[in-house]
Amino acid sequence: MDTSSKENIQLFCKNSVQPVGRSSLKTEYPSSEEKQPCCGELKLFLGALSFVYFAKALAEGYLKSTITQIERRFDIPSSLVGVIDGSFEIGNLLVITFVSYFGAKLHRPKIIGAGCLIMGVGTLLIAMPQFFMEQYRYERYSPFSNSTLSISPCLLESSSQLPISVLEKSQSKISNGCVQTVAIIGPIFGFLLGSLCAKLYVDIGFVNLDRITITPKDPQWVGAWWLGYLIAGIISLLAAVPFWCLPKSLPRPQSGEDSNSSTEKSKFIIDDHTDYQTPHGEKAKIMEMARDFLPSLKNLFGNPVYFLYLCTSTVQFNSLFGMVTYKPKYIEQQYGQSSSKANFVIGLINIPAVALGIFSGGIVMKKFRISVCGAAKLYLGSSVFGYLLFLSLFALGCENSDVAGLTVSYQGTKPVSSHERALFSDCNSRCKCSETKWEPMCGENGITYASACLAGCQTSNRSGKNIIFYNCTCVGIAASKSGNSSGIVGRCQKDNECPKMFLYFLVISVITSYTLSLGGIPGYILLLRCIKPQLKSFALGIYTLAIRVLAGIPAPVYFGVLIDTSCLKWGFKRCGSRGSCRLYDSNAFRHIYLGLTVILGTVSIFLSIAVLFILKKNYVSKHRSFITKRDRTMVSARFLKENCTTSDHLLQPNYWPGKETRL
Repeated sequence: MDTSSKENIQLFCKNSVQPVGRSSLKTEYPSSEEKQPCCGELKLFLGALSFVYFAKALAEGYLKSTITQIERRFDIPSSLVGVIDGSFEIGNLLVITFVSYFGAKLHRPKIIGAGCLIMGVGTLLIAMPQFFMEQYRYERYSPFSNSTLSISPCLLESSSQLPISVLEKSQSKISNGCVQTVAIIGPIFGFLLGSLCAKLYVDIGFVNLDRITITPKDPQWVGAWWLGYLIAGIISLLAAVPFWCLPKSLPRPQSGEDSNSSTEKSKFIIDDHTDYQTPHGEKAKIMEMARDFLPSLKNLFGNPVYFLYLCTSTVQFNSLFGMVTYKPKYIEQQYGQSSSKANFVIGLINIPAVALGIFSGGIVMKKFRISVCGAAKLYLGSSVFGYLLFLSLFALGCENSDVAGLTVSYQGTKPVSSHERALFSDCNSRCKCSETKWEPMCGENGITYASACLAGCQTSNRSGKNIIFYNCTCVGIAASKSGNSSGIVGRCQKDNECPKMFLYFLVISVITSYTLSLGGIPGYILLLRCIKPQLKSFALGIYTLAIRVLAGIPAPVYFGVLIDTSCLKWGFKRCGSRGSCRLYDSNAFRHIYLGLTVILGTVSIFLSIAVLFILKKNYVSKHRSFITKRDRTMVSARFLKENCTTSDHLLQPNYWPGKETRL
């Protein structure tokens, strides 16, 4: 006997496809005449779940905002930072499938509470390397460190998030909307917290800040990346408390799912006539559930609509994860903005646009009562329009900064090709300089030098936090015939057109984010309606597993590897190994970052077209079959009405194609 009937009742309302033996479930969901559990428990569960989603989303958003800070602090390349970011998802690979299958039958509130505790501990552990390392030293060399210290805590944190994302069933439209809204608010606060921490020096509380000679705008600046993880970890621990006070089952809302959706599902979900009833009073056994695991998996992947949509989402999320992970870095390197400002604009502008797009998509679906095929069309349309808008970002870039020996010659008159790049010149030949150091200095001629030594500077003077260098022979060559000039610590600003390009980038980015997110709700509705009710929890678990494993893990890694190929100047650790990139080729960075996103977007669009084609093919063929069956049903109903005295036997069709808005 199978136990999936319980799960079916939890996921779908009474108008959906119902399993046999519904009466056996009265012990779990009492009728309206029976004594209902306190409604406060349901409100407590909704509030606690919303808080958990907020804590989870806050931690994920903050992780994305600290990518460049971690890269500089541990002196590691983008590819390794991508591994650390991807490890955030690796823990899901271990248990997500089994938790999604077995967890729906167990004590879900306690499982969620345990997951919150593990998530909180894992988040706190991410910050621990800061307290076991030497202080950050930016003037002479980057600190020596073990660059993989933060991976294991990420594994621990990601494995704890499983019960949150795969066990919760939609209790009502209002409660589900509250949870999803809070889940979107979380990343906003995560990036804003990242912006705040990026303004604070990494060793705040451990050093005298008056002695720090760099500012948040300096490329060597590292913010207090660890502080946000402590805050997020404490929030996650607090979120676990309410779940230990909740019962195993909660009162079931009286509102049901629209009968149209259940009838619509029957048009393209193949029924294998499996009896999913559970005998009265018999508890589910782990081994009994395990026997149905492989058949359920085979049944799931045998659904062509589900499989193609899974492939589409996987490719699309590869593009999303890669783009979001390195978007703060892209804004910093392409437009010369500080890490704090990059996180601020993402959290305050981009993410709210996504939230508004998701909300708008839900309003459109509800107002026009769009069918499944219409949802697939809306999903495809938003992807295509967002794709076209994204292409315009290629034209909104800034040129490389003038860096002597790397992008321009020391005379500042011509670009330098890859084989001509050299940090040494006649003007600094008498100085015993190191070409491995990166202590940028901006000359008064507008050219950046890798260090004051390589600029040929002979004297310096400190005024507060500013250091001014004098008698810089290399600066004088490009500035005047006197041969003497000055410079200040830090890189020179981008050209005058760059701030304008950054503004255009923000506008297009916001519109693109809104457009792409319009297809979020239609896509989710398509996913839910293309699977059998009894496989819903399992299907969502497999979907989450595929997204995290095939997109969340590899995307940051290969994006980082390709971005590293655009590096012009690498840093080196004290041990001699290569560290993080100090200077990128802006044009190459833009083409790699945007180009890879466009390639993945192209593939996802073609897969979306295939989903729509298969869906329409199955929908139309089964729609015709349904019309024939409906006509026979109406004749039978008319006959029964004329010959039977009770109206309970009337067979009335609950679906009429004219009731749906067609796209």
